[in-house]
Amino acid sequence: MSPVDLLPGHLLRRPGAIKHAVHFRGCQIDDPRLAEVLSPDVPLLVLHEGAIHAEGPAWQETHRRLLFSDVPNRRLNAWYEGDGRVEVAIDSTWFMNGNAVAPDGTVWHCEHGRRCISRSSADLAGSSIPIITHYDGKRLNSPNDVAVAADGSIWFTDPIFGIVMPSQGALAEPELDHRSVYRFDPANGELTRVADFEQPNGVALSADGGTLYVSDTSLSLGEVPGFTAGTKHEVVRFRRQSDGSWGNRTRFCRTDHGYPDGFTTDKRGWLWVSAADGVHIWSADGDRLGFVPIDATVSNLCFGGSDRRRLFIAAGTRLLALDLEADA
Repeated sequence: MSPVDLLPGHLLRRPGAIKHAVHFRGCQIDDPRLAEVLSPDVPLLVLHEGAIHAEGPAWQETHRRLLFSDVPNRRLNAWYEGDGRVEVAIDSTWFMNGNAVAPDGTVWHCEHGRRCISRSSADLAGSSIPIITHYDGKRLNSPNDVAVAADGSIWFTDPIFGIVMPSQGALAEPELDHRSVYRFDPANGELTRVADFEQPNGVALSADGGTLYVSDTSLSLGEVPGFTAGTKHEVVRFRRQSDGSWGNRTRFCRTDHGYPDGFTTDKRGWLWVSAADGVHIWSADGDRLGFVPIDATVSNLCFGGSDRRRLFIAAGTRLLALDLEADA
């Protein structure tokens, strides 16, 4: 028997039917606009169970699969739309967290361990390649979330969570004296520091690229031994100006329970935000539209599926989903 024969397999969930969450009692609809998109009686689908900390869901249309990280397990997993199986797509990652898929199917990752933004081929063959490792000659802190804009630019947040929490990476002293959100242009390699925060976390752009959302979750530092909780548990918004610059930040929303870790936008400009008690939905004007109660802390979410009607939700040990009445 060779050493290869002793390695674990990559199958985490066998092909089979998707079950419904037993204790889910439906969605809270606070605005008639949401009722046209989300049924109050929609079932909550359980796509996978058994992760340690599910994060970074990203739909890869080229392979009809949902990629998601299991950060402490150091795995990037894949749920397949065709038969519902879940496999390890990349094993022994450098504590990958956020992921984003470019139009050509290539995948961008936030790595806590190597403290970088890396990129994988669409088939995830070979090793992920570090692309962004330093700013102004100093190592990044621990990139957390990433988004690909319509113009192909890469946006990411860089808090310190991955270098102060051993389960999320490895302990290290930050080299940078700021925690920021960045824009990277793959065409020319230009890296721009867009704005500073206490602890930037989630990042997303509107479909037209004219609005940038970033969450600041310094409140969560209170969960780290030796650190004091900050005050921030909010999503802020920036508007693109006519000259290409970004306007002053404004607070868009706050969460009453926990903090807004990750979030996603839809074609209507709505923001679907994670929290400790579920998913909260806001209109582009900041109106509360409704709420999806979930019995676990939601870390991140994204839209996908072949018809763009499925909301994928990473929540604790599970990958969940809701099917909308209309595409996102």
